[in-house]
Amino acid sequence: MPELARSAHPVASSICRNCGNRGHGHFCQECGQSYATHRISFPHLLHEVFHLFTHLDKGFLYTLKELIRLPGDMQREYLAGQRYRHQKPFSMFFVAITVTALGQYFIKALVFKLYGMSDDSQDYFRHYFSLMQMALLPLYAFITWLFFRKSEYNYAEIAVLVLYSLSLVIFVVLLLNISRLLFPNFETEYIELPFIVAYNTITYFRLFPADSRWLIVSKSLLINTACFALSHVAAELVVHLLEK
Repeated sequence: MPELARSAHPVASSICRNCGNRGHGHFCQECGQSYATHRISFPHLLHEVFHLFTHLDKGFLYTLKELIRLPGDMQREYLAGQRYRHQKPFSMFFVAITVTALGQYFIKALVFKLYGMSDDSQDYFRHYFSLMQMALLPLYAFITWLFFRKSEYNYAEIAVLVLYSLSLVIFVVLLLNISRLLFPNFETEYIELPFIVAYNTITYFRLFPADSRWLIVSKSLLINTACFALSHVAAELVVHLLEK
């Protein structure tokens, strides 16, 4: 009888504000959006930011954790179709360059305030590093693809690999530059460059297991050398244009 009573009063259906589909439950069966939507407010935005940076089971921090813990394996899983729990590559990269650009700005301002130091030779790096990496990304991907063009991955898939790896590298660069607040003359490049080479080499080991270790190391050194040279030339060119 209780079940008959409940069936006599069916649950009201909801209309999805995204696609217009009518259905029951909490989420639209057509597009997956929640039926419960509310007006966006400042607390809502704060909640979204908090959610982005505090959920380790999926999304941004989960992807960052996997990039640190399983370089190469994480990218291979994403390329194989296991994508639900991972932050999408472009959004991951844009979050990385945005946070790093803001961080570099404040680090430079604090170093100047604490020590009265303003190194003009480093000014380009502090202001334009993130933007330059974004501009050079297609070329980084092309260089990497040239060395692994005989693998199962096409250019677009290699670009995804580079997006994820570069996202982590950019964060590491930011963390290393925080040390300048205590050691303003510290040259972080002496740590950054070995880290980048080592991280990319480990990534290639796991992503291309069919290649020999020595071949991977050789390709990694050549790829990183080419990318460093490209970055250096681009930096010199931009500085030269800005000085005119």
